[in-house]
Amino acid sequence: MIKVYKVKIGEKVYEVEVESVTEVNGTISAPTSSTPAPAAVASVPAGNGTKVEAPMQGLVVSVDVTVGANVKAGDTLLVLEAMKMENPIVSPVNGVVQSITVNKGDTVDGGTVVVTIA
Repeated sequence: MIKVYKVKIGEKVYEVEVESVTEVNGTISAPTSSTPAPAAVASVPAGNGTKVEAPMQGLVVSVDVTVGANVKAGDTLLVLEAMKMENPIVSPVNGVVQSITVNKGDTVDGGTVVVTIA
């Protein structure tokens, strides 16, 4: 079974996939399967109009990209403050920022499209 975790190091957020393993007599063995390993971040598809939504209601405290900026999967697009916590909203795909529908200081509802990536 593969679990996906998001890890923040500095200002970058990385998505990490971890496959469960078993330990037998002091050795660790990963389960074998006939399916290929998941694709690496480098092969994340281009945006193709991907709409990034606010995951919750909150206040936009910073917009970290501009229209036309090249982004990679995991790059911070903006920071949303909710319940006194700052939450980076990251790009799910590689691409170019096509539009930004919020500004610093805006309040958004969960599900609001904040950035579109082409």
